[in-house]
Amino acid sequence: MNFVPGPVQAQIRDAIERICLPFDADYWMRKDQEGGFPDDFHQALAESGWLGIAMPEAYGGAGLGISEAALMMHTISATGAGLSGASAVHMNIFGLHPVVVFGTDSQKKRWLPPLISGTDRACFAVTEPDTGLNTLKLKTLAVRKGDDYLVHGQKVWISTAQVATKMLLLARTTPVEECKGTEGLSLFYTDLDRSKIEVREIEKMGRKCVDSNQVFIDGLRIPVEDLVGEEGKGFSYILHGLNPERILIASEAVGLGRAALKRAAGYANDREVFGRPIGQNQAIQHPLAKSWMELEAADLMVQKAAWLYDQNLACAAEANSAKYLAAEACYHACENAIFTHGGMGYAKEYHVERYLRESWIPRLAPVSPQLILCFIAEKVLNLPKSY
Repeated sequence: MNFVPGPVQAQIRDAIERICLPFDADYWMRKDQEGGFPDDFHQALAESGWLGIAMPEAYGGAGLGISEAALMMHTISATGAGLSGASAVHMNIFGLHPVVVFGTDSQKKRWLPPLISGTDRACFAVTEPDTGLNTLKLKTLAVRKGDDYLVHGQKVWISTAQVATKMLLLARTTPVEECKGTEGLSLFYTDLDRSKIEVREIEKMGRKCVDSNQVFIDGLRIPVEDLVGEEGKGFSYILHGLNPERILIASEAVGLGRAALKRAAGYANDREVFGRPIGQNQAIQHPLAKSWMELEAADLMVQKAAWLYDQNLACAAEANSAKYLAAEACYHACENAIFTHGGMGYAKEYHVERYLRESWIPRLAPVSPQLILCFIAEKVLNLPKSY
């Protein structure tokens, strides 16, 4: 691996920073207060072709890897857009990877160009209220009826469902008691038909402009041609999207942490108390220096995981570790940024309180830190399964 950014990496970073320039901290503060999807931001990236950074060139994408996609998402977040900006386009980057790998040529021609152009917006419907991370016990049922599947069920914490036109849905096509291992779940990419799907937004502590939702599906008809791959193999298909998702959200977390650290260092240099800048005090310096090191270390794990993925090598341990380390480093950097600002860190005008609220997202999603620790213990250290 080469840790010196090459011309492609420099081009990505510079281009994304230019696109993000009009969407400054005040823009994201307004979005945090008022809500409403950042359509203009999403469209700016779509018009420049960046929504297809990791999509095949044959369908209008750039054909680059997760390493480049991670750099893009890091840059968006680090400009101060944070998880609000990153989440607005996050699904485009990794979500349809199962379609890229397992979809037919006809499906890819039908589905990928509208997503890359920004005409379509997709949401990822997997998690359910009563199953959480126990994906193999999903209850949403899709029953074959001639040339259609009839779907009933519920999903929760589904981002962008308020504005999505399409849905990547994991549903049960065989009763759980008739299945062995990971069988019985099927993957669909289909229209989000609001006459059969009720979407209820969940009020939450941060990232107000990118909605999170409960989804109630009652009699949704999905054409057979919207089935991705083989019936019953859906769980194995979504695994191809999980490691990239962990890598991307880890990179976004590092970017958010660096945005907070930049604001904290700037404030520490400018703010004077007792005739000297507060940044001259070691009680201010040392936590920020520690956060810098933690973010750098997490970023190295992000880069390693992304490189392994792009080389088609096993990367589950590294992707999960990157997500864990980046989330923790991000949270502590945002926390230290508030401590550096003192009482003003609690004021919205300095932005760091918004960063701290957003820093909870990578700690909680898409997988809990506790389950990551269980995974590393079992799969890397060969310890007995604890759950």
